[in-house]
Amino acid sequence: MKNKLTYIIDDDKLTVKLMSILISKSKFCEEIHSFNNAQFAIDKLKENWNDSAILPDAILLDLNMPVMDGWQFLDEFIHLPIKKEISIFIMTSSIDPADIEMAKKYDVIKDYIMKPITANKLDMLCKLISEIN
Repeated sequence: MKNKLTYIIDDDKLTVKLMSILISKSKFCEEIHSFNNAQFAIDKLKENWNDSAILPDAILLDLNMPVMDGWQFLDEFIHLPIKKEISIFIMTSSIDPADIEMAKKYDVIKDYIMKPITANKLDMLCKLISEIN
């Protein structure tokens, strides 16, 4: 296990539930906080930006959500004064080449992963995170 805390940001409750089960079984992290609205997640990060101990180690981010989409989340995230290295992974069903290209423009994005999320994909994320840390 490499991560203590992971944020799942996705408006689809079923996806969050399935990802949570997979994450727990694969021991990807010790604790999961899920947000069905990216605005709630960015608010939590703004509230805790200066306390690395309670910030997530990884964020699994959907792109297509109401209220605040994944791109809007990223645009706010990159302006936060967070010092901790947080690995952000796009987890989406979007196969739009424009989305894939847009993701490359954000240095904070470690990978673009297509849903559905599988145990093999989580294992790959663990390896990526261990290389970063």
